[in-house]
Amino acid sequence: MVGRARADAGQHQALPPPRFVGRARELAALDDALGSAPAVVLLDGEAGIGKTRLLREALRLQAKKGRRALVGACPELRVPYTLGAVVDAVRDGADNVAALRLSGLGGALRPLFPEWADDLPPAPEPLHDATAARHRLFRAFVELLGRLDVAVLAIEDVHWADEATLEFLLFLVSRRPQAGSVVLTYRRDEVPPDSLLLRLTSRPPADAHLVRLTLQPLDVGETASLVSSMLTGHHVSHEFAAFLHARTEGVPLAVEESVRLMHDRADLVRQDGGWARRRLERIDVPPTIRDAVLHRVGRVGPDTRTVLYAAAVLSGPADDATLRAVTGLPDDGFAAPAAEALGGGLLRELKPRQWSFRHSLASHAVYEAIPAEERRAMHLRAGHALEQWPQPPVAQLARHFRLAGDVEAACRYTEEAADLCLQSGDVVTAALLMHSLVATMAVPVESLVRLVTEIQFQALPGSDPFSEIIESLRSALDAQALTPEQQASVRFQIGRLLMAAGRMEAGRAEILTAEPHLRPDSPEAARARILLALPLGDARPVTEHLQWLREAPPTAKPMTSLDRLQVSVERAFALLMLGEETGWEEARHIPDVVPDPRDASIVTIGHANVGEAAMRWGRYDEARTRLARARTLAERHQLLDYLDSVASSLAHLDWFVGAWSGLAERAARLGVADAVRLKDRCEAALVEGLILGATGEREAALERLAFAGRDDQQRIEATSASARLHLRDGDVAEALRLTDDVAETVVGSGIWTRASDFTPVRVAALAAAGRFDDAVRLTGTFERALGDKEAPAPQASLMLCRAVLAEADGRLAEAAGLFAQVADAWQALPRPYDAMLARERHVRCLLADGGEESVLLPRLSDVRRALSALGARADSARLARFINERGSGTRRARGRGRPSYGNQLSPRELEVARLLLEGRTNRQIADVLVVSTQTVASQVRSAMRKLQVPSRTGVALKVVELGLLDEQGPALPGDEGNHPRRA
Repeated sequence: MVGRARADAGQHQALPPPRFVGRARELAALDDALGSAPAVVLLDGEAGIGKTRLLREALRLQAKKGRRALVGACPELRVPYTLGAVVDAVRDGADNVAALRLSGLGGALRPLFPEWADDLPPAPEPLHDATAARHRLFRAFVELLGRLDVAVLAIEDVHWADEATLEFLLFLVSRRPQAGSVVLTYRRDEVPPDSLLLRLTSRPPADAHLVRLTLQPLDVGETASLVSSMLTGHHVSHEFAAFLHARTEGVPLAVEESVRLMHDRADLVRQDGGWARRRLERIDVPPTIRDAVLHRVGRVGPDTRTVLYAAAVLSGPADDATLRAVTGLPDDGFAAPAAEALGGGLLRELKPRQWSFRHSLASHAVYEAIPAEERRAMHLRAGHALEQWPQPPVAQLARHFRLAGDVEAACRYTEEAADLCLQSGDVVTAALLMHSLVATMAVPVESLVRLVTEIQFQALPGSDPFSEIIESLRSALDAQALTPEQQASVRFQIGRLLMAAGRMEAGRAEILTAEPHLRPDSPEAARARILLALPLGDARPVTEHLQWLREAPPTAKPMTSLDRLQVSVERAFALLMLGEETGWEEARHIPDVVPDPRDASIVTIGHANVGEAAMRWGRYDEARTRLARARTLAERHQLLDYLDSVASSLAHLDWFVGAWSGLAERAARLGVADAVRLKDRCEAALVEGLILGATGEREAALERLAFAGRDDQQRIEATSASARLHLRDGDVAEALRLTDDVAETVVGSGIWTRASDFTPVRVAALAAAGRFDDAVRLTGTFERALGDKEAPAPQASLMLCRAVLAEADGRLAEAAGLFAQVADAWQALPRPYDAMLARERHVRCLLADGGEESVLLPRLSDVRRALSALGARADSARLARFINERGSGTRRARGRGRPSYGNQLSPRELEVARLLLEGRTNRQIADVLVVSTQTVASQVRSAMRKLQVPSRTGVALKVVELGLLDEQGPALPGDEGNHPRRA
């Protein structure tokens, strides 16, 4: 079913750094300043505003002009080291001090550059005057910078600079002539009041060429350009850009970090040709900005800090009355700390008597620092205060009461807020509101079941939206005194979520326990029977699954239209998965368009699931139509998770119908994305493994197929594909082992919808192992289960089984005819890859039956070209080798038609027997004789029948006993006698 669990492993591909945007004017000014006479450039702006990026771009321009620059940064340390930023800048820029031919003054640099001891002049005599010693050191640095031909010295974050560094910078810019330009970046509001930097910024040398640049936040358009540059240049929706700009105030670092966080948490999605957000949850604060804010908050008084805490709890513009109520401060004790908070720059007055944090990221940083008990008390006060508003903001009230721990109020306001969201078509926020409530609070059982039923999990982002809710439901079972009916209702919810998460047997067990205690005419009881009818998980007879559907009571009057739609859609899927043609009639009642978002969710999953079932039946046009409808509905109603499910199903469909162009890349992207749920990642991995197998990358194919097998719905086809690869390599034992594990699940249960791709592989493995009777019985079981159903793909698979049996039994002419019919059946679907493989086996059987190579080899060449055009490089190369081997040999002329040998072994059967005597496997024999392993298996089977022996070993012993082989044996192509005979 669609929307299952995603895997919790794997990593995203990293986002690229953003393009430099919104700073053209400042860049031109900085470049102009650095390109003229030595200048002093003061570049200020808040944390994350882009000072470093602007500086880097300017210095890149200077480098193109041959002007050398050194860059250092002042670290945020309580006890900084002397001239740390300057030392780091010089150390990074100098690699051969000895070649600089420094004067004796350079010896003063020894304490700061001990690694240069062998190259610096001797240390000068110590000076007892500290000021003189420092002045000498400064002059040494000036000489060093001159010898290095430094045109620009840039020091970043000088608000954290130690006193020595600031003194050196003052010394440097005060010298005449000024040796080179100096660029200083800093945050004006974080400069200590007694810092020497204030002297440099407020009273620079009178004749200095001073340039001041203050960076402002990006606007919405610039924000969109920055985000687009991180997302491979694709269009960014205006809504998303405005949302991000509002949350980050246009601070580039905040925008970048927020986009990275949303990318990592899968909050970004391609929609309508552009990028948009998945959800409206708050953006986590990048650590660097958080640390800066908390450092400032730590310097204010306790009442001022309380005001900041209250503003953070309110998380948005607040009037002074509400803010005062949340602080809990007395009326006469509020004004002074509020004024201090406003004056400190963290808060701003939007309009008279309405305040908020100047930066939302600062608000989040402060919020996270509030002690837990104080935070809960403030949320409770905030809830009570907002309830007094003329139009209470229900979404805010839901949040405040939830975080305050008031369950009754939180449930009431959450459901009110979710209803408002649904009325406006915002399914995502509605789901998030209810999910957050259920996951974080011990909700009474009646409300709990109602809320869980209403959560639209497919709208939730993340790889696993189920576990937290399942845990809350289990906690309710353990902690609350429940009636048997209440327990059953909770268990049913646990079971259906476990199945949605891909844990089929665990979910089935919960529903089996719950089902007897559910009210018989309830929607839960009807849905429980349908879920138990689904043929997922371990093998059960098809009759058992159908019994659950037949026992379902008629729809009861209390059932809402939504419940009736849910039951109808799930019943159609169950019938189709059980191979019942009545499911198609049920599926025809699924509407194409629905206005209600809750109906849309059910209808979307219905079309997607019917599309999946249609693929199993081989009705590929129907599958594509259904999946297209599901995609349209998912996009229209924000059911973003369904887009991944539809994408993986469409990739699977494209594999079948031969639309392979770009398919491997599409599947690979889906298969490794953390945010894609397990079912969809596994389906994508299946497609990737199938393509890798067709292109000859065997080990990679087996690895992806093994991953695909982690999901119940992909396990059987993944196992079949792996077994097919092992058969191709002649490893019959491994093919048997793999298919042994699932044979009963697939065929023994009578559920033919799971057997279409499995049965032909299993039959081929049994035949190649000499277990012909088992292969016949398996084919019969499949045929009885399938009957005359209008299921083109399974019917073609059944015909393929018959062809394999005929070939294995030595009835080559009959096998050739059957393979030709199989090829036609596959092509009609269309399923070109399987059609070409069947066409190849048709020709090989004709060749093995004595057909004319001059006629048949060109046919194989046509097949090879078709395989190559499709992208099946491994098969194309294999056929090319075969054609070259057969085309380059000479054949004795003989009459037309195949000679009859009666009960005597044919020359080819004698060749096979000789190689069996040497202990070779079917694969090795096929390589020597340049035929397929299936042809070898057929010839072994024929020899066993003619010699009346039960095994391959019996053939080898019998030909020796009868003296059918001479001492040396016939010379065989590719065999130079290097293999010793075995007696």
